[in-house]
Amino acid sequence: MDTYLWMKFFHIISFVSWMAMLFYMPRLFVYHMEHLQNRQFVEVVKIQENKLYYFIGYPAMIATFVSGGFLIEALGGGEMMKGAIWLHVKFTCVLLLLAYHFLCGYYMKQFAKDRLQKSGKFFRVFNEIPTILLIIIVYCVIFQPRF
Repeated sequence: MDTYLWMKFFHIISFVSWMAMLFYMPRLFVYHMEHLQNRQFVEVVKIQENKLYYFIGYPAMIATFVSGGFLIEALGGGEMMKGAIWLHVKFTCVLLLLAYHFLCGYYMKQFAKDRLQKSGKFFRVFNEIPTILLIIIVYCVIFQPRF
């Protein structure tokens, strides 16, 4: 039981760290788009985007999936999925966060090449996606609705 609790602790810390990256990266994109005329500022933001994505986001994402896999295995693996529609909803949201993560990486690479033509307003709206998914995930974990 002790190992399970430590893994749960590690999973929550990893997830929170990953979410921090998913929340902050689009905000950097807003700053990037709204200050394109200031080349020095843009170069600093590019460095921040790169470090946030590769040194915080990627390790936290991997740690979230690895620790989540251990938790699933500890709770009975595939058996726990039977009849737990809330868990399917949670996993779907997590997969959407994964897609969002890689979309952020795509946008970051386009910014690095000075090719992205989205607006600051687009990224303000884009920034709300992980918040909505987080609310659904936490709701499912806490209340385990039967839908």
